[in-house]
Amino acid sequence: MPTARSASGTHRAVVFGAAGIALTTEERAFFRDADPLGFILFRRNCDTPDQVRALVDSLRDAVGRADAPVLIDQEGGRVARMRPPHWPAFPPMRAFGDLAARDTAAGREAARINARLLALMLADCGVTVDCAPVCDVPVEGAHDIIGDRAFCGDPARVADLARATCEGLMAGGVLPVVKHIPGHGRAFADSHAELPVVDAPRAALEATDFAPFRALADMPLGMVAHVVLKAIDPDAPASTSATVVRDVVRGAPIGFDGLLFSDDLSMGALAGGMRSRAEAVLAAGLDIVLHCNGAMEEMVAVAEGVPAMSGDAVRRWAKAEAMRGPAQPADAADLRARLAELLGTPQI
Repeated sequence: MPTARSASGTHRAVVFGAAGIALTTEERAFFRDADPLGFILFRRNCDTPDQVRALVDSLRDAVGRADAPVLIDQEGGRVARMRPPHWPAFPPMRAFGDLAARDTAAGREAARINARLLALMLADCGVTVDCAPVCDVPVEGAHDIIGDRAFCGDPARVADLARATCEGLMAGGVLPVVKHIPGHGRAFADSHAELPVVDAPRAALEATDFAPFRALADMPLGMVAHVVLKAIDPDAPASTSATVVRDVVRGAPIGFDGLLFSDDLSMGALAGGMRSRAEAVLAAGLDIVLHCNGAMEEMVAVAEGVPAMSGDAVRRWAKAEAMRGPAQPADAADLRARLAELLGTPQI
């Protein structure tokens, strides 16, 4: 187990999850010594607003940083860690794509308002990063792991609605994470369970899959998928491929210079032990390793393979935090009413 913080004074290049609704003594000691950049919450961590606030406070207290980022996957629809009855149910992103197909401006406005309301809910519990929006472009027959989490199948509309979502989150003081770079929409397998392999030619990928991420290359944070793109690197998923990260994600096809997280290391798409997975992600050029399941033995192994954040990662994180800024004033009741009007649904 790590026993000291990095001599450089920077934080370890990892985000960890916790096992339950409150920190154990073992977790508190581990997080103190490992000094991860931040933490991520899952359904198992979210019971009531007061409990989440207390957990968030204890996570930050464990590393001695009131500004340590706390992430969550709160997309809306089926991917929501904070759920009724204590929190409202938000629509899936497909709802905004469907609206935009009828009325572009209405879809964009609704996506931005929805994200602003999400930010209000998250910020109320101390969460500062939302792993959304999904910017994947699904194709017919692809695995439903993306499904209605995606806005639609039109890359330009995806980019437009994703930008509106990012703007709404940042207006509420919450950083967005565009995912899943360089695209999960063509995958015919669920990367949570196995490694998807995409056979599409590079020209098709650049015209479709990469396009929303290219349009959002100025966003602060991104998440890289565990998906093999055979036309780019047939031997490794994007998250562990230096070729994909250097030539596509950071290179001209996308040109993303924000901070890059891996998708969850504990997903079934990756092979090998947790330490070797973490080392492979960082060797490929990603900035931060994401390990989400809260399993202590795995977290210890990950921490042993993860050094302090690189200079580039520190720079990118500082730039992201500067983009977040304080929340702008908002009237939640007015926003809920307007969203309901746009979507033609009851208020959330």
